[in-house]
Amino acid sequence: MIDRDGQPLIGEFPSLPKQERAYQKREALLESGRKLFSEKGYEQTTAKDIAAHANVATGTFYRYFCDKRQLLMALIKDQLDRFMPPNPNPSWMNHDPEIGLASMLKKHDQRLDKLGLHHVLHELLPHDPELAQVYAEVRKKLHGSIYEGLLQAQKLGYTWDDLELTEVAWSILILTEKLPERRTDQSEPNYHAIAKIICRLVFPPDILKQLKGNS
Repeated sequence: MIDRDGQPLIGEFPSLPKQERAYQKREALLESGRKLFSEKGYEQTTAKDIAAHANVATGTFYRYFCDKRQLLMALIKDQLDRFMPPNPNPSWMNHDPEIGLASMLKKHDQRLDKLGLHHVLHELLPHDPELAQVYAEVRKKLHGSIYEGLLQAQKLGYTWDDLELTEVAWSILILTEKLPERRTDQSEPNYHAIAKIICRLVFPPDILKQLKGNS
Protein backbone atom coordinates (compact mmCIF):
# COMPACT_ATOMS: atom_id res chain seq x y z
CA MET A 1 0.00 0.00 0.00
CA ILE A 2 1.33 3.46 -0.98
CA ASP A 3 0.44 6.70 0.80
CA ARG A 4 -0.20 10.05 -0.89
CA ASP A 5 3.44 11.02 -0.35
CA GLY A 6 4.43 8.18 -2.66
CA GLN A 7 5.99 6.23 0.18
CA PRO A 8 5.24 2.56 0.92
CA LEU A 9 3.66 2.05 4.31
CA ILE A 10 6.57 0.22 5.90
CA GLY A 11 7.21 2.30 9.01
CA GLU A 12 7.52 0.45 12.29
CA PHE A 13 6.79 1.63 15.82
CA PRO A 14 9.30 4.50 16.32
CA SER A 15 11.59 5.01 19.29
CA LEU A 16 11.39 8.02 21.57
CA PRO A 17 13.92 10.88 21.29
CA LYS A 18 15.99 11.54 24.38
CA GLN A 19 16.50 15.32 24.21
CA GLU A 20 13.69 17.51 25.56
CA ARG A 21 13.58 19.84 22.54
CA ALA A 22 13.42 16.91 20.14
CA TYR A 23 10.73 15.30 22.28
CA GLN A 24 8.62 18.48 22.14
CA LYS A 25 8.88 18.65 18.35
CA ARG A 26 7.87 15.02 18.10
CA GLU A 27 4.90 15.64 20.37
CA ALA A 28 3.83 18.60 18.22
CA LEU A 29 3.97 16.40 15.12
CA LEU A 30 1.97 13.69 16.88
CA GLU A 31 -0.75 16.12 17.93
CA SER A 32 -0.90 17.62 14.44
CA GLY A 33 -1.16 14.14 12.94
CA ARG A 34 -3.91 13.16 15.37
CA LYS A 35 -5.90 16.28 14.56
CA LEU A 36 -5.52 16.04 10.79
CA PHE A 37 -6.15 12.29 10.65
CA SER A 38 -9.32 12.87 12.66
CA GLU A 39 -10.52 15.77 10.51
CA LYS A 40 -9.40 14.72 7.02
CA GLY A 41 -8.86 10.97 7.24
CA TYR A 42 -5.64 9.05 6.78
CA GLU A 43 -5.50 8.96 2.98
CA GLN A 44 -6.16 12.69 2.62
CA THR A 45 -3.39 13.69 5.04
CA THR A 46 0.25 13.95 3.97
CA ALA A 47 3.49 14.27 5.89
CA LYS A 48 3.79 17.79 4.45
CA ASP A 49 0.35 18.65 5.86
CA ILE A 50 1.33 17.39 9.31
CA ALA A 51 4.63 19.29 9.30
CA ALA A 52 2.95 22.53 8.22
CA HIS A 53 0.29 22.19 10.90
CA ALA A 54 3.03 21.68 13.50
CA ASN A 55 4.93 24.73 12.16
CA VAL A 56 8.03 22.73 11.24
CA ALA A 57 9.73 21.93 7.95
CA THR A 58 8.82 18.75 6.10
CA GLY A 59 12.41 17.61 6.58
CA THR A 60 11.89 17.84 10.33
CA PHE A 61 8.96 15.43 10.04
CA TYR A 62 11.25 12.83 8.43
CA ARG A 63 13.80 13.34 11.18
CA TYR A 64 11.33 11.76 13.60
CA PHE A 65 9.15 9.53 11.40
CA CYS A 66 9.93 7.67 8.19
CA ASP A 67 6.33 8.11 6.97
CA LYS A 68 2.87 9.05 8.20
CA ARG A 69 2.06 5.44 9.00
CA GLN A 70 4.87 5.36 11.55
CA LEU A 71 3.44 8.49 13.12
CA LEU A 72 0.02 6.84 13.33
CA MET A 73 1.58 3.74 14.87
CA ALA A 74 3.18 5.97 17.50
CA LEU A 75 -0.21 7.51 18.25
CA ILE A 76 -1.93 4.20 18.80
CA LYS A 77 0.86 1.95 20.08
CA ASP A 78 0.17 2.51 23.75
CA GLN A 79 -3.50 3.38 23.32
CA LEU A 80 -5.02 0.46 21.41
CA ASP A 81 -6.81 -0.68 24.55
CA ARG A 82 -8.50 2.75 24.69
CA PHE A 83 -10.10 2.06 21.31
CA MET A 84 -11.66 -1.14 22.60
CA PRO A 85 -15.00 -1.38 24.42
CA PRO A 86 -14.90 -1.58 28.22
CA ASN A 87 -14.83 -5.01 29.81
CA PRO A 88 -18.23 -5.71 31.46
CA ASN A 89 -16.70 -7.55 34.40
CA PRO A 90 -18.55 -8.98 37.43
CA SER A 91 -18.51 -5.61 39.22
CA TRP A 92 -21.56 -4.59 37.19
CA MET A 93 -23.51 -7.21 39.18
CA ASN A 94 -22.98 -5.25 42.39
CA HIS A 95 -25.66 -2.75 41.33
CA ASP A 96 -28.28 -2.35 38.62
CA PRO A 97 -26.40 -3.98 35.71
CA GLU A 98 -28.24 -1.97 33.05
CA ILE A 99 -27.32 1.36 34.63
CA GLY A 100 -23.75 0.27 35.33
CA LEU A 101 -23.15 -1.02 31.83
CA ALA A 102 -24.80 2.01 30.20
CA SER A 103 -22.43 4.28 32.15
CA MET A 104 -19.42 2.24 31.01
CA LEU A 105 -20.53 2.39 27.37
CA LYS A 106 -21.09 6.15 27.51
CA LYS A 107 -17.63 6.81 28.95
CA HIS A 108 -16.06 4.58 26.29
CA ASP A 109 -17.89 6.28 23.42
CA GLN A 110 -17.03 9.76 24.67
CA ARG A 111 -13.38 8.73 25.00
CA LEU A 112 -13.36 7.50 21.40
CA ASP A 113 -14.97 10.72 20.21
CA LYS A 114 -12.30 12.75 22.02
CA LEU A 115 -9.44 10.67 20.59
CA GLY A 116 -10.92 11.05 17.12
CA LEU A 117 -8.85 8.28 15.53
CA HIS A 118 -11.15 5.26 15.59
CA HIS A 119 -12.40 5.77 12.04
CA VAL A 120 -8.79 6.11 10.81
CA LEU A 121 -7.89 2.88 12.57
CA HIS A 122 -10.65 0.99 10.80
CA GLU A 123 -9.74 2.69 7.51
CA LEU A 124 -6.26 1.15 7.71
CA LEU A 125 -6.93 -2.30 9.17
CA PRO A 126 -7.92 -3.98 5.85
CA HIS A 127 -4.70 -2.75 4.21
CA ASP A 128 -2.16 -3.06 7.01
CA PRO A 129 -1.40 -6.65 8.13
CA GLU A 130 0.92 -5.60 10.97
CA LEU A 131 -1.59 -3.21 12.46
CA ALA A 132 -4.40 -5.72 11.93
CA GLN A 133 -2.43 -8.36 13.82
CA VAL A 134 -1.80 -6.02 16.76
CA TYR A 135 -5.48 -5.04 16.82
CA ALA A 136 -6.59 -8.69 16.62
CA GLU A 137 -4.46 -9.54 19.65
CA VAL A 138 -6.05 -6.72 21.65
CA ARG A 139 -9.53 -7.91 20.63
CA LYS A 140 -8.67 -11.48 21.57
CA LYS A 141 -7.45 -10.35 25.00
CA LEU A 142 -10.62 -8.33 25.60
CA HIS A 143 -12.79 -11.24 24.47
CA GLY A 144 -11.01 -13.42 27.03
CA SER A 145 -11.71 -10.88 29.77
CA ILE A 146 -15.41 -10.69 28.86
CA TYR A 147 -15.55 -14.49 28.76
CA GLU A 148 -14.04 -14.77 32.24
CA GLY A 149 -16.58 -12.29 33.61
CA LEU A 150 -19.44 -14.27 32.08
CA LEU A 151 -17.97 -17.50 33.43
CA GLN A 152 -17.92 -16.11 36.97
CA ALA A 153 -21.52 -14.95 36.58
CA GLN A 154 -22.49 -18.40 35.29
CA LYS A 155 -20.83 -20.11 38.26
CA LEU A 156 -22.92 -17.92 40.56
CA GLY A 157 -26.06 -19.10 38.76
CA TYR A 158 -26.85 -15.66 37.34
CA THR A 159 -26.86 -16.46 33.61
CA TRP A 160 -29.11 -18.49 31.34
CA ASP A 161 -28.40 -22.21 31.84
CA ASP A 162 -27.67 -22.79 28.15
CA LEU A 163 -25.54 -19.68 27.61
CA GLU A 164 -22.71 -20.35 25.13
CA LEU A 165 -20.12 -18.13 26.75
CA THR A 166 -17.62 -17.89 23.90
CA GLU A 167 -20.20 -16.72 21.35
CA VAL A 168 -21.96 -14.42 23.81
CA ALA A 169 -18.63 -12.77 24.65
CA TRP A 170 -18.02 -12.14 20.94
CA SER A 171 -21.57 -10.82 20.54
CA ILE A 172 -21.06 -8.32 23.36
CA LEU A 173 -17.71 -7.24 21.93
CA ILE A 174 -19.06 -6.74 18.41
CA LEU A 175 -22.18 -4.93 19.59
CA THR A 176 -20.20 -2.44 21.66
CA GLU A 177 -17.59 -1.95 18.92
CA LYS A 178 -20.35 -0.51 16.74
CA LEU A 179 -21.05 2.36 19.16
CA PRO A 180 -19.15 5.00 17.11
CA GLU A 181 -21.33 4.21 14.08
CA ARG A 182 -24.41 5.19 16.10
CA ARG A 183 -23.04 8.64 16.98
CA THR A 184 -24.14 11.61 14.90
CA ASP A 185 -23.54 15.35 15.14
CA GLN A 186 -26.98 15.73 16.71
CA SER A 187 -27.15 12.83 19.15
CA GLU A 188 -25.33 10.13 21.05
CA PRO A 189 -26.20 6.41 20.94
CA ASN A 190 -28.90 5.19 23.31
CA TYR A 191 -26.49 3.65 25.81
CA HIS A 192 -29.21 2.38 28.12
CA ALA A 193 -31.01 0.60 25.28
CA ILE A 194 -27.76 -1.13 24.25
CA ALA A 195 -27.03 -2.05 27.87
CA LYS A 196 -30.55 -3.48 28.16
CA ILE A 197 -29.98 -5.69 25.11
CA ILE A 198 -26.75 -7.05 26.57
CA CYS A 199 -28.34 -7.68 29.98
CA ARG A 200 -31.29 -9.51 28.40
CA LEU A 201 -28.77 -11.63 26.52
CA VAL A 202 -26.94 -12.62 29.70
CA PHE A 203 -29.48 -12.67 32.55
CA PRO A 204 -32.88 -14.39 32.86
CA PRO A 205 -35.66 -11.93 33.83
CA ASP A 206 -35.92 -13.12 37.43
CA ILE A 207 -32.15 -12.82 38.00
CA LEU A 208 -32.07 -9.39 36.41
CA LYS A 209 -34.91 -8.29 38.65
CA GLN A 210 -33.06 -9.65 41.66
CA LEU A 211 -29.86 -7.82 40.73
CA LYS A 212 -31.74 -4.57 40.25
CA GLY A 213 -33.41 -5.06 43.61
CA ASN A 214 -30.03 -5.47 45.32
CA SER A 215 -28.76 -2.14 43.96
